[in-house]
Order: sequence, then structure tokens, then C-alpha cells
Amino acid sequence: MVSQFVGEKKVAMLGKIDFDFPEGIHSVGRLDKHSEGLLILTTNKKVTRLLFQSKIPHRRTYLVRVMNKVNAESLQQLRTGVTIPIEDGAYYTTPPCEVEIVENPKNLFPHQLELRDYVSHTWLKISLYEGKFHQVRKMVFAVKHRCQRLIRVSIEGLELGTLAPGEVKEIGEKEFFKLLKIDY
Repeated sequence: MVSQFVGEKKVAMLGKIDFDFPEGIHSVGRLDKHSEGLLILTTNKKVTRLLFQSKIPHRRTYLVRVMNKVNAESLQQLRTGVTIPIEDGAYYTTPPCEVEIVENPKNLFPHQLELRDYVSHTWLKISLYEGKFHQVRKMVFAVKHRCQRLIRVSIEGLELGTLAPGEVKEIGEKEFFKLLKIDY
């Protein structure tokens, strides 16, 4: 599913979810069609600016399943920053971030890749303060690992928890802004 309500007819969109969304709702901090996890939907047009265009960075955390075992050297490279390609042949060096190996991630819903658990892989928990240019996928590729699954599990204090794919949880505005650590 892509994080939009209208678009190409060939892909599933948010409008297919069985929920009565209010007029003017939009997604904030979109996920590409190969990613999954926490997606913020709001009718408040200020949220995008306050959360993703503010001078105060907001932490995003992802669970990432990569092919093969990740060694200490690769972990350190990811933590200190790697150079990734962006648009028009340019490159970008990622700022430092937090990366750790997660042995048995919790609250995962079945996915087609789990059918191939016999293939060597590593789960990483990556926390960063930006998400440019499919950054997480490119970061793990820069250290010679292919991203198999990418799940956004939190933005600041707003967490995915046990929310199932396609499930919607409404949060009051006061709690919403508090969890995201933004003033309104």
C-alpha cells in the first residue's frame, strides 16, 4: 500500500482501508511502497511543517532486516555516517545515527520474507533524525547489505506498538503533539 489516498489504480492506497477518514486528511512523513510501519495521518496542515521542516530535528526509528550477518565494522560505519547516492549523480554523507542489532524483534506481523528465514540475515534498529532519499535503504546498501524489510516503528514518542497493518488508531490532538514533541 502506498501512503496516499488517490493515484495509480494498480496499487493499493490508504482509501482502501475500512475507516471513515475525515475530509482533508493527508499523510505526513510518507513511506514508499516497499516500506511499512507507522504512518501519521492528520487534517492539521501545520504538522508537516512543525515535524519535518522545523529547525528542531525529530527522531525516527526503523527496524530493518538486511541480508547476511552485519559485522562490527559495518555497524560503526552506519553509526558514524556513510556516503549515499542521491539525485542527479550527487552524493550525500549521512550524519551520525544510532544503530544496534536486534536479535528477536517483537510485534512483527507475517511477511513474505519470513518464509525464507533460512537465509542469513540481521535485524537492525536504526534511529535517525532525517530520512532523505530512501536513506535507510541506501545506508545499509553502502555497507554491502541489501534491505529486505523496512518498518518504521516510531517517530519521537509516537510508537507503532502492536498496531496491525491497515489498522488505524485515533489520538487526541493534545496527546499527539506531546508524543511528537512539537508545540502547536
